[in-house]
Amino acid sequence: MTSVPPLVLIAGPEQVLAERAVESTLALIREVDAGAEVVRLDGPAYEPGALALHTSPSLFGGTTVVVVRDLDEGTDDLLEEVVALAADPPMDAHVVLVHKGGNRGKRALDALKKAKARVIEAPAVKSDRDKGTFVTGEFRVARRRIAPDAVHALLEAVGKDLRELAAACAQLIADTTGTVEVETVERYYGGRVEATGFRVADAAVAGNASEALRLLRHALSGGLDPVPVVAVLASQLRQVARVAAAGRGSSASLAKELGMAPWQIDRARRAAAGWDGIRLGRAIQAVAAADFEVKGGGRDPVYAVERAVLTICRERQG
Repeated sequence: MTSVPPLVLIAGPEQVLAERAVESTLALIREVDAGAEVVRLDGPAYEPGALALHTSPSLFGGTTVVVVRDLDEGTDDLLEEVVALAADPPMDAHVVLVHKGGNRGKRALDALKKAKARVIEAPAVKSDRDKGTFVTGEFRVARRRIAPDAVHALLEAVGKDLRELAAACAQLIADTTGTVEVETVERYYGGRVEATGFRVADAAVAGNASEALRLLRHALSGGLDPVPVVAVLASQLRQVARVAAAGRGSSASLAKELGMAPWQIDRARRAAAGWDGIRLGRAIQAVAAADFEVKGGGRDPVYAVERAVLTICRERQG
């Protein structure tokens, strides 16, 4: 007998996690019935009666799995039928419902939870700390390890999209052996112009003007827009300021308090050693001015970001 109950609710906005939850649920059902039929329904295009039709006992036997996507955008008919289904769950079928969040469909959600549906969370993965945990988890599931600084490098190289991050983890796991170190990540992804933007910020905050300008010009010639470079500069300086103001404490405790990853705390602490509050404030003001200019307030965005980088370096050295 399958361990999957008749009703499964996957709740949360992170689509990568929701899709994985659907596939893992289907895999569990197929362990018991390899020939289980899967029917997929879209909430916004739902036709009345479809749930009852597909969850009714079949004359030919076998298991039917109905996957309902976008319950939060579902029609009124769908939401009413889910409430009715929760009151009388199917005997020979499974219904997997995906709800991205929000208030729409709350009555249906409450009915599913009251009916003891299995609830699988798909929470948003937004902060660098959460993304670092995601990367580490990807390697742990594959019984592999990735070094903390390699996690940092991968986040900076691949960017914000969780789907791209998952694909990068899968590639590194498939193509390498042993512990993935930062050199491996650099070899695979270090050439991306997105990654260069973070290296520009690292060099500028460290006061290395020649390296910061070299990296900046390389990134801009490779097609990187000045706007995200300025955004990274601002983010790096803000992190230094926040960590410096937070005072002492372990990296783990400060990471939790500030909503950052432990490696970000360590990096910001190293950088903060060369700054004081006055010079850090002037650097942040310079980046704010550059942000205005690269977003249409000035005539030359490239000159604006170069000037901001040189100002940061000068303040760091002073």
